[in-house]
Amino acid sequence: MNGLPLHPAIVHVPLGLAVVVPLLALGLAIAIRKGMLPRSSWVIVVALQAVLVIGGLFALRTGEQDEERVEDRVAEQAMDRHEALGERFVWSAGGTLVLSAAVLVLRSNPATAVLMASTTLATLLTAGIGLQVGHTGGALVHGPASAGAMADGPPRGGAHDDD
Repeated sequence: MNGLPLHPAIVHVPLGLAVVVPLLALGLAIAIRKGMLPRSSWVIVVALQAVLVIGGLFALRTGEQDEERVEDRVAEQAMDRHEALGERFVWSAGGTLVLSAAVLVLRSNPATAVLMASTTLATLLTAGIGLQVGHTGGALVHGPASAGAMADGPPRGGAHDDD
C-alpha cells in the first residue's frame, strides 16, 4: 500500500459494524418476538458480530505493527490509552458474540428473549467503547498535540471547543 500504515484502513470495518449491529439486533429482536421472522434469522447478528470480532483482532494486530512507525511522533501515554481501549473493544465484542450465539443454541423462548435483549444492550456497550477507540485514534492521527491532549481528556478552548 505504498508504505502507508494498514491500521487506519482496517479499523473502519469493526468500528462501522459496531455502530450498525445494535440497530440490526434491536430490529431483529423485535421482529422475532412478534413472530414476523424465525429465530434462525438471528444468525445475521451472530455473523456480523463475528466479522466485528475478527476485524477488531486484525485491527489490534495491524496497530501493533504500525506502532513503531509513529512512536517518535505520538505521545506514548496516548498510544497506550488507544491500545487499551482497542483491547477492551475486542473483549466486549467477543463477549457479545458469545451472547448472540447463545440465542441460536438455547431453545427456551423466555431465555431467548432475555438473551436477545442482553445481546442488544451488549452491542450498545461495544459501540460506545468503539466510539472511544475511534476518538482516541483520531486524536493520534491529528498529531502529537491532539494525541497528548487525549491523555488528559478532550481539548479545551480554541476552535475545537464544542461547549
